[in-house]
Amino acid sequence: MIQLVSLSKSFGGRVLLDSVSWQIDDRERVGLSGPNGAGKTTLLKMLAGFEESDAGSIVKPAGLTVGYLPQDGLNHSGRTLIEEAGLAFKPLLDMRDEISTLEEKLGEENPEEAHAAMLERYSDLQDTFRRREGYSIDLKITTVLRGLGFTPDDLHKRSETFSGGWQMRIALAKLLLGRPGLLLLDEPTNHLDLEARNWLEEYLADYPHAVILVSHDRFFLDAVVTRITEIGLRRLTDYTGNYTDYLQEREARMERLRQMKRDQDEEVERMQAFINRFRYQATKAAQVQSRIKMLDKVVPIEIPPERKRVRFTFPACARSGRMVLELKNIRKAYDRRAVLDGVNAHIERGDRIALIGPNGAGKSTMMRMLSGVEPPDSGTRTEGHQVITQYFAQDEATRLDPTRTVYQILAGDAPLQMVPHIRNILGGFLFSGDDVEKPVRVLSGGERTRLAVARMLLRPSNTLVLDEPTNHLDLDSKDVLLEALEDFGGTLIFVSHDRYFVDNLATKVIEIGGGQALLYPGNYEEFLWSRKHAASSQLPASSSDRSAATARVSSKPDVATRKREVRGGKQNPGDRPEPASAPLEAGSRAVQPGAGKLEAGSGKLEAEKQPTYDDRKRQEAEARKERKAEGARRRRVDELEARIAEREAEVKAIEARMTAKGFYDNHDTAKPVIDRHQALMWEVGDLMAQWEALQHGG
Repeated sequence: MIQLVSLSKSFGGRVLLDSVSWQIDDRERVGLSGPNGAGKTTLLKMLAGFEESDAGSIVKPAGLTVGYLPQDGLNHSGRTLIEEAGLAFKPLLDMRDEISTLEEKLGEENPEEAHAAMLERYSDLQDTFRRREGYSIDLKITTVLRGLGFTPDDLHKRSETFSGGWQMRIALAKLLLGRPGLLLLDEPTNHLDLEARNWLEEYLADYPHAVILVSHDRFFLDAVVTRITEIGLRRLTDYTGNYTDYLQEREARMERLRQMKRDQDEEVERMQAFINRFRYQATKAAQVQSRIKMLDKVVPIEIPPERKRVRFTFPACARSGRMVLELKNIRKAYDRRAVLDGVNAHIERGDRIALIGPNGAGKSTMMRMLSGVEPPDSGTRTEGHQVITQYFAQDEATRLDPTRTVYQILAGDAPLQMVPHIRNILGGFLFSGDDVEKPVRVLSGGERTRLAVARMLLRPSNTLVLDEPTNHLDLDSKDVLLEALEDFGGTLIFVSHDRYFVDNLATKVIEIGGGQALLYPGNYEEFLWSRKHAASSQLPASSSDRSAATARVSSKPDVATRKREVRGGKQNPGDRPEPASAPLEAGSRAVQPGAGKLEAGSGKLEAEKQPTYDDRKRQEAEARKERKAEGARRRRVDELEARIAEREAEVKAIEARMTAKGFYDNHDTAKPVIDRHQALMWEVGDLMAQWEALQHGG
């Protein structure tokens, strides 16, 4: 158990914590929440011993080991990767070296007394080494390093050859291998791809000691923590459950607090009115004095300031053609290593595609190919009609003009109609007050990234190619970006390592790896299901099969085909697989409803109870209700099919007119027909969605 006892901490005149008492028990996983600057990192540093408190104390058990992972700034050099990670087991490695040295000496000629002493020491070391699982050190090291994304080829590379993000992974690996009694993690997912995040979630779920972490990844918090501690108003407030539970409970608590504040204000106002009215009446003097004393004892209820919810829409932009981008047989190599080899991709208007793959697999290369900022070594890139692309690169923040202020960066690129919204957008990305007048050169890396994302939202475009726009954004800023992208009416292609962000945006996933780009319909959760299902079937697809699958997913079936698929029980590519329809695993057997129960120890089937009169009446009533609902559903289906057939006939008639010679010669007469055709297509799509929902729901 770790305890904070009357702990206080302030910076200058700003009080972060004021006489706070708090505790965390062994094996608890606590997520720290609060706005930027509330003191989350400061609290971690005090627990780690890197910051001193102004008052109070931190009580820790004797012998407690504490491991702290900062947000950045760690570098390793002088050893190979596996040697650096092995430092987590330094006492055991020293013991192993001593055992090896003793084995060599025991093989030599020695006096009998020294030989006996060495044998005794050798025996003690072996027992201790075995008891502390020393023989599994190499397995533990390779397991953690591979889980964090390092390859077997990386193990013997010099640690100084790894970039900043990989340096933080090395530090995280050493912490996890050392298994401290208190693990403190400040933004551990900042430099991890989705695969590594998934692995870390599972690892921390089984971690045998206490964990306190700060993260701006909502999905990661939901998967890992068992308690959220909010820092605000100079105190710590605990909420049981994960981050989603915290949001719901916090809102309920805030509403209760607001009501208490209203009640308190009304009571104070009544007492003040009484005092003002009878202050100078001798007969009421005692009552007036009593209320004055009561007012002096009132402790005003503080309510945290409400977090601003910024909503806006992208500036208007002309609509693109149906085909947006197409890559054919794209190849791209660096130093004779093919990152992309024979890649094909067909992207249509309205697609929302997430690129998935481990770091270094070629996601950013694919994004540069799609955006057209870098040409392929071979193959072709075709851009559709009236496509206006906006590309957000990983290093977008470094391209900002350092001499301009925050406000000038946005104002210089904003269309006229968006200028009034600039300050609201900046507020949504944590730039308020005098912050908007800061020059870019004094901003931190995270602040520059937030500014670059805010600038992107002001530019008109119908196709967005975004390479990790969520890096260094806090949860509120991510919500601003997510809501804007959810309302974006164009085509979206993006890379993000935030599961919540990907699941809420993606309708298709492209997996990058091994030089290939494989398309999966659905969001990230459905992608994982598809990949797991494909692996369990042990039927690897050939290149031609993959290309065919890609073509099938990219093309949209006509209405008649979709009707046949639904009636035949075939799932649409974008439908989420239902657990009930998943195939049975090998060795399992289906259990029929209504089967008798096996009586324990007897091997006899227990006879089912005969239904009572009340049971039969209830079953009959439920059956009538179901028949009535089925009849209503069937009538609705018939009605929708009739309307769909009617609209399709009208669409065909209009298309016949549109294909006639000279139709487009007169713009004034052609435009109403084209608009009617477009409206009918949208209506048919909406009717089909209702029809399919009824079919699946039936």
